[in-house]
Amino acid sequence: MNDFQAIADRVEIEALRGEFTDAAMMRDRPRLASLFTPDGALRMPNIPAEHIGREEIRAGGERLQSQWDFFVQTTHPGTILLDGDTATGRAYIQELVRTLDGRQGLNYAVYHDRYQRTAEGWKFAERVYEVRYLDTSPLAGAAPHTAQGSGTDPADTTATPAPAASFAAPASAERLERVATALRANGFAAEILDDAAAARARVKDLVPEGAAVLTGASETLRLSGIDEDINSGGRYDAIRPRVLGIDRTTGADEIRRLVAGPEFVVNSVAAVTETGSLVLASGSGSQLPANAGGAAHAVWIVGAQKVVPDLSTALRRVEEHALPLENARAQAVYGMPSAVNRLLILNAEPRPGRGTVLLLREAIGY
Repeated sequence: MNDFQAIADRVEIEALRGEFTDAAMMRDRPRLASLFTPDGALRMPNIPAEHIGREEIRAGGERLQSQWDFFVQTTHPGTILLDGDTATGRAYIQELVRTLDGRQGLNYAVYHDRYQRTAEGWKFAERVYEVRYLDTSPLAGAAPHTAQGSGTDPADTTATPAPAASFAAPASAERLERVATALRANGFAAEILDDAAAARARVKDLVPEGAAVLTGASETLRLSGIDEDINSGGRYDAIRPRVLGIDRTTGADEIRRLVAGPEFVVNSVAAVTETGSLVLASGSGSQLPANAGGAAHAVWIVGAQKVVPDLSTALRRVEEHALPLENARAQAVYGMPSAVNRLLILNAEPRPGRGTVLLLREAIGY
């Protein structure tokens, strides 16, 4: 091999390593997978994960990136040892990462590489990821979460929120605290409770006996027993049983007045953001006026899995996670599909003390 060929090979391999980091940062998993030979391997024993072949590398990478709140990788040049159409080498990396469930850290690691010359140029035959230093202290920074496609921040392409698969995982204690702080800053009362049983008891404290109460059509309320307490327990002037007893053709106006302005509304939400917003979805929209401000008081019970970083992720959670589950329930109960025909976003509560959010440490409902 002449000196010019060796120089060209080294430049191409270094470009290959740079392309890997760029594809990871831009979340371009098909491009990242294409940097490997068809039977190439990406091994990450510290995670742990091992992917063989381009399809496994692409799919495995997408599963990992779905957990990120943010991820930054910086790669530093290392060794390259050429041996004809193969080569070995090492690259040194520094990473900052925080996942959507609150795990975070700074690490320094090494990629142990094998390279292969192919008709498409140099490719990875194998990358083995070895962490040499890990610091899991809380990170002071945050992802900007700018609107995707706005063109105002080059990081837009790395801010893709989590897919539906991750929308069922309970938020960490740290994230719940962050949500509660943001809700309070936006005028809501916010409490963090251990579980549904604690919420059930707290609702009895918050809603006085004899109050006129409307409950939303909520799996959280049903599973927790709160729906039964309010609508069947005899303690309250329960509006939903009254509505079900009215003819929907001749009594439509009466139903509308009853559900629009109750003394209390007790409900759940489809998502709550770390910036302190609540998102509710509905097929008919009948329960939304009371939540929006028609009810004198509101109580929302929210499972820990409903925490999302921002509104764009909240809307994805509605469409990709909550709607399919509600659709299956509606088909089984009513024989017809559900739909997101109405959305309500509560960014703040202008009447301090009106709305209380009970954040649970456990997952419940959709």
